[in-house]
Amino acid sequence: MTSSSRSSRRHLPSSPFQPEPERVVEIFEAGDRVSHDIHGLGSVVAVDSYGVSVDFGAQTLRITSPFAKMEKL
Repeated sequence: MTSSSRSSRRHLPSSPFQPEPERVVEIFEAGDRVSHDIHGLGSVVAVDSYGVSVDFGAQTLRITSPFAKMEKL
């Protein structure tokens, strides 16, 4: 079996299944208010190419992309 370098499968038009939706990665800026599923409300304090640092009040955490459990308020 060979592995493919593509990250997603090709969807055939005749398939009875729906294609997987494309992931949308949110873009955050310093000062944005965010809500995290585990840590609660916070504020973005720094942004780099791999993630963001968020101040949740009691602690500041670095959250890496694709930010699955965090959304902008």
